[in-house]
Amino acid sequence: MKHRDYYRHKDYSHYREREHHPRVSIGIFFIVLGVALLVATNDLLHLGSINSYFTWETAMIFIGVLLLLNLHFTGGLLLIAGGIWFLKDQIMIIPAETFNTFYWPAVIGLIGLSFILSSLFKRKSKIDN
Repeated sequence: MKHRDYYRHKDYSHYREREHHPRVSIGIFFIVLGVALLVATNDLLHLGSINSYFTWETAMIFIGVLLLLNLHFTGGLLLIAGGIWFLKDQIMIIPAETFNTFYWPAVIGLIGLSFILSSLFKRKSKIDN
């Protein structure tokens, strides 16, 4: 069997098992968008005007949340972590020194947890089938 034929006949159904139905993904998108609009219109993060909420940093966080909800843990966490890192000066909840000391080790720990969670979800879907 040629190398090309191997990939043509290989079963990729295990990738489809983790995906939501398109309507579920669209529903998740609108729920997250609604929550984002609720946060922005009520200035819950104290960023100022609504325009301050819709930046490339918040887009990173938004897409990261969507990825998390679609069970793409590692990519979602990385996008959320990056977005929060770039917004850290605007939303300082804890002192800057503490934030800088603990942020990236915590992110790395969460990424490790995401690998464990994704393996558990894969294993669960194989058992269910």
